[in-house]
Amino acid sequence: MTERQCSRPIVIVIDTRSQESRLRPRLEQATEHDVRTVRNRESPLEAMTTPADTEGDGGVETNAEHSEDSALTSTTDTAAVSETARITPSAVVLELDRPGDIQSLLQRVHADLPAVPTIVAPHEGSERLATVALRADATEYVPTERDEDPIDRIVSTVQSKTSGRSDDGDSQYHNILATELPDEAFVIGEDGTYLEAKVRPESADLYTVPADELVGTTLEDAFPDSVAADLQDCLDRAIQTGGVQSIEYQTDTTDGRRQFEARVVPIDERIQGRRAVVWLARDITERVERERRLRSRQDQLETLNRINAVVRQVIETLVEAPARDTIEREVCEQLVDSELYCGSWIAERTGDGRLSYRTGAGDAETILECVRDCTGEYENPVAQAARTGELRTTNSITENESLPDELRAAAREDDVRSGIVVPITHEDATYGVLTVLASRDDAFSERERAEFRLLGETIGFTIMAVKNRQLLFADSIVELEFRIDGGDTFCFDLSEQYDCTGLLEWAGTTSGGRLFQYVTVDGLDGETVLEEATTHESVEECRLIHDGDEHCTIELRLTRSGVRTLANHGSTIRDVTVEDGVATCLIEVSQDANIREIAEALTVVYENAELVARREVDRAVRTAAERRSRILDELTDRQLTTLRLAYYGGFFDWPRESTGEDIAEAMNISPPTMHQHLRKGLKSILGEFFDDSTGTGTSTD
Repeated sequence: MTERQCSRPIVIVIDTRSQESRLRPRLEQATEHDVRTVRNRESPLEAMTTPADTEGDGGVETNAEHSEDSALTSTTDTAAVSETARITPSAVVLELDRPGDIQSLLQRVHADLPAVPTIVAPHEGSERLATVALRADATEYVPTERDEDPIDRIVSTVQSKTSGRSDDGDSQYHNILATELPDEAFVIGEDGTYLEAKVRPESADLYTVPADELVGTTLEDAFPDSVAADLQDCLDRAIQTGGVQSIEYQTDTTDGRRQFEARVVPIDERIQGRRAVVWLARDITERVERERRLRSRQDQLETLNRINAVVRQVIETLVEAPARDTIEREVCEQLVDSELYCGSWIAERTGDGRLSYRTGAGDAETILECVRDCTGEYENPVAQAARTGELRTTNSITENESLPDELRAAAREDDVRSGIVVPITHEDATYGVLTVLASRDDAFSERERAEFRLLGETIGFTIMAVKNRQLLFADSIVELEFRIDGGDTFCFDLSEQYDCTGLLEWAGTTSGGRLFQYVTVDGLDGETVLEEATTHESVEECRLIHDGDEHCTIELRLTRSGVRTLANHGSTIRDVTVEDGVATCLIEVSQDANIREIAEALTVVYENAELVARREVDRAVRTAAERRSRILDELTDRQLTTLRLAYYGGFFDWPRESTGEDIAEAMNISPPTMHQHLRKGLKSILGEFFDDSTGTGTSTD
């Protein structure tokens, strides 16, 4: 047997799933020791002693020339083994990556071979594996994937032990702390004194005291009293329980305050004569910040969901609201009842440009009075929104130095931190502003502003609908007559240039928001009217509907129109005639309509608009039976017969149950004649509704 084969072997324990050892070939080149491999089986220790003068055939691998399968312990002849001297390994290297396997195997090795050095050499190191190695009293911890060559460390450890050199009792902790732990690590005595410190090079600049100067200082020297007390309590628990403890704490660094998480591992042996722990510290500032941002996003999402729910609830209420006052009161109360907001009110602009309070809810009375009384050069956000029709948001009110001192003082008294002012609008009509206050800083994000913008438009649409409904069912109305001199739209220019007269037949918007007018022109042919309309800047599109020598009807799509403005304020257009550049506009409004508001809105479109007459008119009340009789009286017998045959025969169904030819055959007339009766009959019926009701309206595309 050669000298190499007789030397005390290095035993490498590999996982049962591994095909071969990664370290063995390199160790064979770097040392004179025999290197043997054993798989981590239930009883691998049986293979860790071997007869000095025999060759085995157990389940191990060696680099001996005679066999790759020779065992560390012979299992073929128990009696022979008992009579033969055994060789103890010079070192045991655990090439394992599972913490449980490392811990259990180290315990068995130390129990049977207490003098043999043990080296934990996982492929990929981690804090957990390093902690397990420390707690299980491993001599060395050498992750093999590091840039530093692990073979030198292993050989150095083996040589120091076999040469008889001894280290002091805490050398293994010094070795492991030196370079291998993935984060900052310290050995701290039971009294809180730093015994050893290791800081990663990339983190060294963060420390106000260099790591080598920490040794000998205490936790109280390094941290404020309250933090030091918490850290000492954690250290005491680790020593008293013998278990790993964890704690999070903050400390001041050269990069500001940062958050750390520590795992405190008690050491079984005494270090420098005292109980101690290994303190593994990890900088978790970025993780904490990510978690904070995530919680913030979750809170924002939860708040936004609550806002969405409140807005939906408010909108559901608006659908059934009978009057404008009810709409506004319900909106303010529901916003405050949601507990998301501390105050809410609605105001409108009066004829002199001031704000008039209509209704509100909540306890923010001081700031409301301050906004009411705010005068001078400063224009508060409520007045700005009312004037411009644009949404306004003010966050951190008490800290906003651009606001007047009295307004900020009122906000502090009412505990108001954020506010939003929402115009209540429908198309070009502004009915007022909704102000909402919150006790939260930055309460109105972009998504929340979008929700409130939608709420303002919904309230505006509902107010407009209520105005129209009140006008439609009112027994008594107010008739207003306006004179408009020198408008700059198409009909004004056409009447002046060609001395013709324009009569509005109908005006309204489609569901897509496009504005249409149907105008009959007397005194001019259709070709000329169409040519002028095509080139006029106020007309986007035009189409000739009916043409005659001195009479035509044209469809216009306009960029703007006073007719639309009046409709948005709950007015019904009864008649509009334009002659010699002057228009006479007759409209109907409800008894409680704000006539000054309507006049001002019309002035925005036509500068020279003047209210010349105001008359109260009683409407004739007709029952459904009377209306039906009137419709039937307008139809001829042939028209009524055609409509009945078409209706009951399924002509209007889809798909049709009867064709036009079927209806014509039943009447014994030609199909063209049948369609003529059908169209005239339908026109009479539709005329009863359209000509006798509103002059404007909304149709669908």
